[in-house]
Amino acid sequence: MHSKSGPESLRLTRPLLRCTDQRVIGCSVLFCLLAVGITFVQQGGLRGRLVEIERANLSRITFQLDVNKAAWPELTQLPHVGETLARRIVRYRDRHGHFSDFDGLEQVEGIGPKTMAQIRPFLLPLATTERVVGSVP
Repeated sequence: MHSKSGPESLRLTRPLLRCTDQRVIGCSVLFCLLAVGITFVQQGGLRGRLVEIERANLSRITFQLDVNKAAWPELTQLPHVGETLARRIVRYRDRHGHFSDFDGLEQVEGIGPKTMAQIRPFLLPLATTERVVGSVP
């Protein structure tokens, strides 16, 4: 057997893609580039109005949760409340019943006035027996 060397040996017997396939792929790429260009212009790219992540305003997400119903994973979302403290809150609630006021939270080991001040904005108002519909005084 005789093997050829040189450029003739590198020549393929048939092209990888047919001519029509090459045209379809070329048109698809051209269409995508055109769509990206149009979007860039519509979003204000030519006027320098694109949003730069480094200079974008931070959004503050606010939430509130019910300390009498929240499970410990939910409580860990409160500022300065880790897993250990969240589990203590749930354990205290299970042993002593629902919190009737926010001062009761300070009875939990690890929650003092400073921590309470930080988490208070994230807590829903506690339901009192007067405000609960259908409750018996």
